[in-house]
Amino acid sequence: MNIYVGNLSRDTAEADLRQAFEAHGQVATVSIIKDKYSGESKGFGFVEMPTKAEADAAITNLNGKELNGRTLNISEARPRTENRGGRDRDRRDSRGGSGGLNRNRW
Repeated sequence: MNIYVGNLSRDTAEADLRQAFEAHGQVATVSIIKDKYSGESKGFGFVEMPTKAEADAAITNLNGKELNGRTLNISEARPRTENRGGRDRDRRDSRGGSGGLNRNRW
């Protein structure tokens, strides 16, 4: 099961998350999402646990607990959608054009 972990402190390392979750079962992977330009944590990450029972126990026991001065927000991760993050690739630019696709406009 893939688990979403939110409200992470910028000081939290993947090893910190692994240690917290291993208290509730086997951890397959841990990843903290980082800004691609600055390399700083975006404040959330994902933990994958192989068994649903252990993952559910981790969610129940760790959600709302404090790690590195921040209260964790933990839940089962939702599947990614194609249009995640609110970006609309067909959105028109401020001039009323179609984002540069209408080259004959001018």
